Amino acid sequence: MSGPILEVAILQVKAGMNEQFEQSFRQASRIISGMNGYIGHELQKCIEKDNQYVLLVSWETLEDHTIGFRGSQQYDEWKSLLHRYYDPFPTVEHYTRIRL
Repeated sequence: MSGPILEVAILQVKAGMNEQFEQSFRQASRIISGMNGYIGHELQKCIEKDNQYVLLVSWETLEDHTIGFRGSQQYDEWKSLLHRYYDPFPTVEHYTRIRL
């Protein structure tokens, strides 16, 4: 599948950990932004659910995320910074733009 690809993850952060999560995410942002095929990302906080966020990451190709990033040493650092905050662990899905 060719790009660009939009990675979408709904993140449920454990109660009382929002501030720590956001600080860790600032550190993690430096990791992902240096990866091959990375285009850009944003983290948005839900208005209705205080502990819910959505992570949107644009990649040049699906493989840049699924093989390149997830198979890298940098991903191990990403996981150590962020994965402890999630409950449940997020489902990550990938989208491609429909030309209208």
